[in-house]
Amino acid sequence: MQHPTESLSEVDAEYQRLHVAHQDHEHRLEALAGKSSLSQDEEIEEKRLKKEKLALKDRMEAIVRSHRAADSRAAVPREGVAH
Repeated sequence: MQHPTESLSEVDAEYQRLHVAHQDHEHRLEALAGKSSLSQDEEIEEKRLKKEKLALKDRMEAIVRSHRAADSRAAVPREGVAH
């Protein structure tokens, strides 16, 4: 079971990879938002980044749910199992 002070990034390599990609997308979107106007290519990039960022977040949340479910299953005592 995961120690309460460990972040999911420390125990799940896929989550860590997704988190880094999500942050990279956020930083690029912030850079684009800071411009007074965007070229057509930048507008396309912005839309793509927003979609990808949302997909990354959805996958990260699925991993969180999976870990929570695994943690809760591990914490529930089973009948007939001596402690």
